[in-house]
Amino acid sequence: MRIEVSRDVFRLAQVFTISRGSRTEAKVLTVRITDDGVMGWGECVPYARYDETLESVTAEIEGLPGSFDRAALYDLLPAGAARNAVDCALWDLEAKKAGKRVWELAGLKSPRPEITAYTLSLDSPEKMREQAALHAHRPLLKIKLGTPDDMPRLEAVRAGAPDATIIIDANEGWSAEVYADLAPHLVRLGVALVEQPLPAGDDDALIGMDRPVPVCADESCHDRESLAALKGKYDVVNIKLDKTGGLTEALSLRDAALAQGYDVMVGCMVGSSLAMAPATLVAQGAKVVDLDGPLLLAEDRENALIFDASGVHPPSAALWG
Repeated sequence: MRIEVSRDVFRLAQVFTISRGSRTEAKVLTVRITDDGVMGWGECVPYARYDETLESVTAEIEGLPGSFDRAALYDLLPAGAARNAVDCALWDLEAKKAGKRVWELAGLKSPRPEITAYTLSLDSPEKMREQAALHAHRPLLKIKLGTPDDMPRLEAVRAGAPDATIIIDANEGWSAEVYADLAPHLVRLGVALVEQPLPAGDDDALIGMDRPVPVCADESCHDRESLAALKGKYDVVNIKLDKTGGLTEALSLRDAALAQGYDVMVGCMVGSSLAMAPATLVAQGAKVVDLDGPLLLAEDRENALIFDASGVHPPSAALWG
């Protein structure tokens, strides 16, 4: 078995800003695993928030032994970007060897398109209203907030897209006081969900706090081991393959979260269609799907995912799985 890691850069369609900074391109790692002349591949996005870099994740992958399977991988690498790319490459490899689709191997139903959010990055209220108006035809808009003066931005987006469902991602940018002040206005403006309002290390403040709008754990939830610490704080968990460490754990986390009474959101880092492809399987029937990474790019992989009025479609076999 041969493992190859390469770096790929995809230009963004426009500057993308969250509370932690801005970017103009998506830098990803592509993993190709070849065995008996068959190649499977996967993609990950190292994330600085979790102390990951392109170099550190590459080193993790290159340090793997010469032969292993998905079950062994769980113990070889921790949850995170490195394990994600390798796990998804192994799924693709298994499917190609078996002549089946990944969802068949995983015992899942044939996937269908799912409506996905479209993300508006953090900007001035005027710019965010313009962006909201431009995308007002989309059924679900996600807006990046996370500053103490977010109300004008939220009001502007609602004015620009009066009929769209809105969800908010604060990216850990609010304090408990800011969130408590904003919460009643979220209901007034028809916000359907708030993602990670407080820093992961400070989210105990959510215990006992009114949650008039469902609150979703993102940075506070990585894999199944995270669930125990979420009780009483969150209503929804955001499953991202770069956090879970691949499709294998993502499917297990989804089942465990639903069994414990949480709703599920399936999200992504900013990556290509190859990164989103496995997540479309986890997204089936989710409360919220946020797999718009390719829509934010100026360029994408060949055989890219299809996005239309029905939502994001499952991948073709030519892309993955």
